[in-house]
Amino acid sequence: MKQLLVVVDMQVDFVTGALGSNEAKAIVENVVNKVREAKAVGKTVVFTLDTHEADYMETQEGRNLPVAHCIRGSEGWELVPELRELADGCRLVEKPTFGSTMLAHLAGKDGYEEIELVGVCTDICVISNAMILKAALPEAAISVDASCCAGVTEESHRNALEAMRACQIQIK
Repeated sequence: MKQLLVVVDMQVDFVTGALGSNEAKAIVENVVNKVREAKAVGKTVVFTLDTHEADYMETQEGRNLPVAHCIRGSEGWELVPELRELADGCRLVEKPTFGSTMLAHLAGKDGYEEIELVGVCTDICVISNAMILKAALPEAAISVDASCCAGVTEESHRNALEAMRACQIQIK
């Protein structure tokens, strides 16, 4: 059975940078362990990178969230240091918005039957990618490890997990 681990936006700006939080910092070790375990058993690991350009503040997202973050080439755009070495040999998928249709295309093309998501933010990018994957691959087993995710707030994290559960995404 082909298995995929998707590590969503574990970038400096979402953990310790412009949009960082204590909740995001608290899951870093869990995510590192999850990636190590996945690689040890032969799962494919893909990292998504929230990627904006210098004109971010002129975009729709920038007007609605006026905090410059994950600007291509900046330190905030990089994966957190704890994951950089683990990302060697893994595919990196840049995405200019919350969800990635390219990720769903790659998962479908490569025939993954089990897809697990971890990362940040549960209530924005994790849920967006989980829903896109579920829509694109309705027979794939899609899951989210709640201990490896953090939301903008604890309440929005819980709400996102419940919304995904209602859409037949398994919450671990």
